[in-house]
Amino acid sequence: MSGGAQAAAPSRPLRLLALGDSLTAGYGLPAGDGFVPRLQAALRAKGYDVTVLNAGVSGDTTAGGLSRLDWALADKPDAVMVELGANDMLRGLDPAAARANLDAILTRLKERRLPVLLAGMRASPSLGRAYGAAFDALYPDLAQAHGALLYPFFLDGVAADAALNQGDGIHPNAAGVAVIIDRIVPTVARLLEQAARPGE
Repeated sequence: MSGGAQAAAPSRPLRLLALGDSLTAGYGLPAGDGFVPRLQAALRAKGYDVTVLNAGVSGDTTAGGLSRLDWALADKPDAVMVELGANDMLRGLDPAAARANLDAILTRLKERRLPVLLAGMRASPSLGRAYGAAFDALYPDLAQAHGALLYPFFLDGVAADAALNQGDGIHPNAAGVAVIIDRIVPTVARLLEQAARPGE
């Protein structure tokens, strides 16, 4: 085979579950401009035969994601991206609780032998140094403990940039989603390659 990108692309259709909150759901955006449809389009443009399943629920916390995990898995995905925790942080919930919920999610996914990409979040500086240290550390810690891929900060390149966010300053606009997609696609591609070779 020739051509690295084509050779690396999975050879069978894949189903990627995107379990998340409003950032995954595409809050405030036309249906085609949200994260999930844009991610699917970008992956297909790179040669991946994949359907991205939108399991994003606006306002969801890590506890909410855990409570509906089995329901979401009924769609029988080949791989899962977990993007949760922003609402825990915005509500000032205990980082230890978010850690426990995400740990439980990752444990269940490992039991099902599903490759996972954990998308991290960062605490607002307004919550204080101690909170930020505890919250920010939970994503790399859990990814390492469970052997999951880690995308350190879902809003990398977008957070705090007014030109890339909606009026609330929290949710990305269409231009912001484009930045997220551009940055995260290489890591999602690695996840799909894992899913295409489940025995390795």
